[in-house]
Parts: sequence; structure tokens; C-alpha cells
Amino acid sequence: MYTSRRQFLSRAGQGFGLVALSGLLQENLLAAAKAKRIIYLFMHGGVSHVDTFDPKPALAKYNGQPLPGSFGEGLVTSRIDFRKARMLASPWKFSRCGQSGIEISELYPHVQKHADKLAVIRSCHGDAFDHAPAINLRTSGNQFPGRPSLGAWTAYGLGSENKNLPAFVVMSDGAMKSGAGAYGSGFLPAAYQGTTFRSGQNPVLHLASPAGITPEAQKETLSLIDRMNRRHFATREEDSTLEARIASYELAYRMQAEAPDAVDLSKESAATKALYGIDEPMTDDFGRKCLLARRLVERGVRFVQLYQGTNLGDDWDDAHLDLLGSHNKMAKKSDQPIAGLLSDLESRGLLDSTLVVWSTEFGRTPLAEGKNGRDHHPYGFAMWMAGAGIAGGRVLGSTDEFGLRAVEQRKDVHDVHATLLRMLGLDHLKLTYRYQSRDMRLTDVHGENEFTSWLLNT
Repeated sequence: MYTSRRQFLSRAGQGFGLVALSGLLQENLLAAAKAKRIIYLFMHGGVSHVDTFDPKPALAKYNGQPLPGSFGEGLVTSRIDFRKARMLASPWKFSRCGQSGIEISELYPHVQKHADKLAVIRSCHGDAFDHAPAINLRTSGNQFPGRPSLGAWTAYGLGSENKNLPAFVVMSDGAMKSGAGAYGSGFLPAAYQGTTFRSGQNPVLHLASPAGITPEAQKETLSLIDRMNRRHFATREEDSTLEARIASYELAYRMQAEAPDAVDLSKESAATKALYGIDEPMTDDFGRKCLLARRLVERGVRFVQLYQGTNLGDDWDDAHLDLLGSHNKMAKKSDQPIAGLLSDLESRGLLDSTLVVWSTEFGRTPLAEGKNGRDHHPYGFAMWMAGAGIAGGRVLGSTDEFGLRAVEQRKDVHDVHATLLRMLGLDHLKLTYRYQSRDMRLTDVHGENEFTSWLLNT
């Protein structure tokens, strides 16, 4: 009797999305990987680079004046005219920090103490100046929704070190400006999309079985559901959503054994909670997320994405008309938790194998919007990385004297993605998935300017 590919995979107990990637990745490349996991801190809404990690004394010198000559020619944004707007000096002081002397704004006094761990990239650039396309671009390499996110590609390429927890976990404050597609699986099998954990006291809902349901009864029920789902699955064309639903039942059952311990912050010492700013009004929420991220990577989760600033009225994007208010508040909420995360990872020996990434979808204009605001600015902005063997205390690239354009060692999102995959031991040219008759990859046909060797100082 003829057996279709679908029937074979179903009977073998493994859907097409879970076929091993043997032969896809070179063993020596994986063995040389410095990072085993990533914690990605995404500052949602657009953080001003010239007020945080890219000081521009020229803005103070020419404060209130228009740009000279043709500096703003060709630049477009949604709310200001580069030909008429006036330069706005940063209201915050920058200090040379650590032995390396990296300049960091006083907005981040706790992060300043970790300057020698940070590799700051001041030459990021893109061409999307609205939030949704810019977030999609930074997370999936494409402005349009529907492409797999970096976390999904990581889960696809490496899987989880712990079968009882998801490979890719996402935490945010609320709704994304881009929608949930920013951490979706796109055309990859749906099993690789980010699993959402909540903030607060109950990060995962419904972990406990209903009252009166014994483990044996639950197992029998789930086994019956699994048999029925797989029988149904075998009669359908390829359907990764159904496959993911089946896998989610199995993972949910396994998570009941391990997830309660993983998300139980009550087991942490008072000193550890204080390190992250937990139980303090300004830092409690993001502090809990950062501490939970450490507990998850400690237990084998590959990729944890934390979004800060997704609540309406509690957003980095409030900088449009209130730069002082928005950045003072949002930096205060995240500074201590981020520094606590770096300290905690280091003290537990996890920083050597965990890559911590800080980024945002774009910067803010060096020019004023209104009296005290800055508009979106994708043409030059900053990000940083730490851990996983990175040689910290260094800066890569630069923007021009006013912070308008990335001019030296320009790095677009594809270069960044190629670098992050390489840090994980994945070759962005070989990590592919067949879709619409093409071998698709995260970096598409780009990403030839990766900078792993600089990060590792090799």
C-alpha cells in the first residue's frame, strides 16, 4: 500500500516542522559557538541614541540652530521638516564609564557600572520610520508582517535545551505596535513561534490542574486528545498550525512539572530581588521580567525576548512631545533591572554563555519636535551587546557629528542578525527553510557585513 510523506511522518511521531537539521549545520561551527542562548531586551517605541549611548557635543554647541548646509537632505520623517527644525541639545550629561571610558548618559547610572562589559554599536541604520515596519524589520529582517522572527529562527535552528519548557519565550507589558507577528514564526512551522509569558505574579496561566482532576485522569484525557488529533492530522494536507496545536498540548503537559518552579520568584533571596529592583514601584515590573529571564535561560530556554514600553501612555514613544518625561521614566523603569540581570548572570557563571542584547526599533531625531520632543529616526542609532565571550568596553561605528546618519562601519539589521546567529553557532547562509520554491533565510540575500570577529576581538 502506498504511504504518503504525511502519513509516514505522522506515524513516525514527528511532524515535518520537527525534522532534525542534521546535515544543515556544520558540527565544528556549532561547537565553536560562544552563545548558548540570548536574552533580547527590546525598548519598544524608539530610544533616543543621542541621549543615551551616542553623545553629540555639537548639538549643545549649535542648540536651537538649524542644520548647516545640506546635512538633512534626503532624510524623511513623519512630523518634522529637516530643513526647518532646530537642533536640540541633550538635557542629560554623559560620563566616561569604567576603565574603557565608554560614554553613557546619566539616564542609565546602573548600566554605567557595566560599561566594560558592553560592546556598543553606534552605527545601526534602517529605512523604516514608522513603528510597525521598523519593529518588524528589527525582529524579522523585513518591514512586512509574515516573516519568521529571530527568536523563531533560533528555536528552529537549535531547539530547546529543556523539553519541558519552550525554546522561545516572550514577555511584554501589553500590545505591540507591530502586533504579535514581531515574535511569530511566519512561514516556519507554528511550533517555533514565541510562547507568551505574562508579567506579575502568574506568568503562566492555568498551570495547575482543575480541582479534583488526578494526574492519571489528566494523562488519559490528553492521550485520547492526542490520538484523535493525530488521526485527524494524518488526513490533512500540511498544516503547521494544527501540528503546533498538537505539540502545544504535549508541551503544556510537560510544563506542569517544570514551569511552576521556573516562574516561582518566591524562591529567590531578598538580596537577589533587591538587585533587580523588585517590589520597588518604578522597577518592579521590568525587574520581574529580567529575573524570570535569568531563571528561564538557567533552565535551558534558548531565546527570551523582553519588550519594555508596550503599555499605552507608558512608552518610549512619548518622546514626541515630552522627551524629558518619557526618557526619565522609561530609563528609570529599566536601568536597575538590566544592570541587575548582567550582575546576576555574571555571578552565576551564566554570562559567559548568554548573549544579552539591548536594542530599539530606531533612534530619535537630533532635531526638536515642538519644544521638548524628538521624532522617529532610523538613519543612525545605537544598540549594545554583552556576555557570551564578547570583549566589552568598546564602540563599533559612529554617526556624524550631529547624530543624523550612520557614517562609519554602518550596520543594518541583516548584519546584526547574521552576527547574532553566528554567535549562536548558526551560519545565516545555511540556516534555511524551503518556502514557495525558495530556500528562505532570516537575512534573505543580505547580511554579508557581520561583525562577530570584532565582538570577540579575534
